[in-house]
Amino acid sequence: MKEYQYFADNRWHTPNSGTYFDSENPANGEVWARIPDCDTEDVNRAVAAAKVAFYDGPWGKMMPAERGRLMRRIGDVISKYADHLGEIETRDNGKLPKNITPSLKPEAWQVDSFHYYAGMCDKFEGSLIPTEVPDMHNYLKWEPFGVCGLILPWNSPLGTLIWKLAPCLAAGNTVVMKPSEHSSCSTLELMNVLLEADLPPGVLNVVTGFGQSTGEPLLDHPDVRMVSFTGGTTGGRVAASIAARKIKPIVMELGGKSPQIVLQDADLELAVNGIAAGIFPATGQSCISGSRLLVHESVIAEFTERLVEVVKKAKVGEPLDPSTQIGPIANQPHYENVLNRIATAEEEGHNILLDGRSACRDKGYYIGPTIFSNVPNDSVLAQEEVFGPVVSTENWEDEKEVIRTANNTIYGLAAGIWSRDVGRAMRMADQIEAGTVYINNYFNASTQSPVGGFKQSGYGRENGFEGMRCFMQTKSVWLSTDPKQTDPFPA
Repeated sequence: MKEYQYFADNRWHTPNSGTYFDSENPANGEVWARIPDCDTEDVNRAVAAAKVAFYDGPWGKMMPAERGRLMRRIGDVISKYADHLGEIETRDNGKLPKNITPSLKPEAWQVDSFHYYAGMCDKFEGSLIPTEVPDMHNYLKWEPFGVCGLILPWNSPLGTLIWKLAPCLAAGNTVVMKPSEHSSCSTLELMNVLLEADLPPGVLNVVTGFGQSTGEPLLDHPDVRMVSFTGGTTGGRVAASIAARKIKPIVMELGGKSPQIVLQDADLELAVNGIAAGIFPATGQSCISGSRLLVHESVIAEFTERLVEVVKKAKVGEPLDPSTQIGPIANQPHYENVLNRIATAEEEGHNILLDGRSACRDKGYYIGPTIFSNVPNDSVLAQEEVFGPVVSTENWEDEKEVIRTANNTIYGLAAGIWSRDVGRAMRMADQIEAGTVYINNYFNASTQSPVGGFKQSGYGRENGFEGMRCFMQTKSVWLSTDPKQTDPFPA
């Protein structure tokens, strides 16, 4: 049994309450680790360490190029321990190692995030504004916020952490992270690994616990000047309301109910395989899962038949088994929620073509691919995020109609379009209300490409230049080149 402590000021600490909570391995339901149940006092300690590091420590005085060299070292250290970190995350949330570890290897995109932003540390330049005020220079600067709070989800804690951490540090901020209570271990293990990178004390801090007792004090802390949050839309509303108490900016990447439009001229083999790969290997536990399949009526029968044939062959099993293609749901509460969603959809009369409940077993939280057909867009199943291996199909005839259907949701995170007519697909992409639109592919990501949502899928962006701008604020400076005394009360 592994018992963790929380991390502040480059040291490990016992929680103020002296209490811990259990982490279950979703592959078998067994408790394998104990996590600190942090409270306000622990949050205060972590924030204080981050504040000292920013204002009084070497980090706040560090030149951008030096900060860039340190960030490259962070990337190198992570890649050195890629297998270890991947194993911890698999044990903590059931994600397949082949979906985690390769991204942490040298030159892979998550490690490359630190190398990419390391190069950006000294690339954000100010500007001189051509004003009409005589004898004045007005110039702009980009500056860090100071202490930033990073709130992480349970489905991809390491990947999400890196998306946030690399640009946040590159901008010159210090950090207090709060991972989900369902998957805290890989974040804590990462801190242990990064001690090897020789970061100044207080730059990185991690508090663990629950939303009300740990997350809220972090969000509400007056010395936390900016927040980046990834999670469900319901949690995002709560986080935004807490941040609003102190009028602090918050970047939010939230839920989705992403449509995938299959046109009558689509390469059906490409579409079926691409759609299946974009949903089921991650057990549907991704914000951008394209689970709402809008298929032209002329090809929906063939498409659906092919989809069922492809996904029913996928092996659901323990994530450490190399032959496994779909692992477990990440935690018991969500497992029960997904089962309830499937049962409710069945009770509402939706036709189930493939029932993933056959994969359930006595130990572990397993659900296989589940496919519902002919599900109208105004139904609960088509409108609410399941966040599991569940898809629904609906046919369409008119292009304007399918655009309206695709956009008829509170979400706007991602969308997919499958067609051989690239010009038509591009015109449709312009009309889709989503932060990311994929054409003849799905689920791709790059450090250089911004990610974020429209509507209730969030605001702000991660990755790319936009991702770093979100962790910086603009300062306007007016410099008098010919100071003169003036009459404060002219006639």
